[in-house]
Amino acid sequence: MKKYSGIDELPFGQAEGDIIKGCLVLEGGAFRGLYTGGVLDALMVHGIQLECVAGVSAGALNGYNYISGQIGRASRFNLGHRHDPDYVGLPAFRRNHGLFGFDIVFDDERNGEPLNKEKFMDPGRRFIAVATDCRTGKPVYFENGKCGDIFAAIQASASMPVISKMVEADGIPCLDGGCSVAIPLDFAIGEGYEKIIVVKTRDDLYRKNVKTGSFDKLKKLLYRKYPELLKALFSSASRYNELCERIQKLRAEGRIYVISPSSPVTVSRLERDMEKLGALYHQGYNDTVGQLEKIREYLAG
Repeated sequence: MKKYSGIDELPFGQAEGDIIKGCLVLEGGAFRGLYTGGVLDALMVHGIQLECVAGVSAGALNGYNYISGQIGRASRFNLGHRHDPDYVGLPAFRRNHGLFGFDIVFDDERNGEPLNKEKFMDPGRRFIAVATDCRTGKPVYFENGKCGDIFAAIQASASMPVISKMVEADGIPCLDGGCSVAIPLDFAIGEGYEKIIVVKTRDDLYRKNVKTGSFDKLKKLLYRKYPELLKALFSSASRYNELCERIQKLRAEGRIYVISPSSPVTVSRLERDMEKLGALYHQGYNDTVGQLEKIREYLAG
């Protein structure tokens, strides 16, 4: 099975350091989430541990490993299992009714690195997986320790429309959180966090094409009984662009800190080239290390 050639060089260990009152806000993007994996590993290696994480899709999958404090765990899995058909492929689809095999993601034996459940369940930390309620087209914020099954919520958060069946979390039929909110900034602001770090998986200049998207006819057919979900899907590009403009404004005002790719990301959502994925991880890591002083100044201000 093809793996990233530099997988053994990824950092390893348990994060240490005082918990900082603040919230990490993580964008999704499927395998573009390797950028986020690099960012979070750099933060953990250098002892920057925020109290709260709110993640969408790949952001949620990376984020729960940040809360458990396990450096490199999320990215080692992706860089080692991308070509495992039990993770991405027909066997995964048959078992999980979607493109990704979440059952092996959450299986400590298959993962190879057991989740540090004690750290993950630490009552002094908060983890929120953001999914979309298919009935309302609105985001649902599933919080660890408060929802019925946080791992079902993470799966729901990362279940992309069209290629995944809806996932029920707390009795709610859900799909990918990105259908309703690509970057859950408003959650962090609404919870009163003064210090917010937004991690994007696209560069600052990137904007989505608001014209007719791919699979529009199929979406109308598949979700004809979910009109509010369709509204969310068909307005997602324009809402994303508006949110990016707002993020730039809040950053300029010093209200939030933003970590985003230093150059345009050429990795696709379902990228198969392991060296490109590994390079994206290192881009996230190096981008973050290069601004550690600014990050600490922002958090201390």
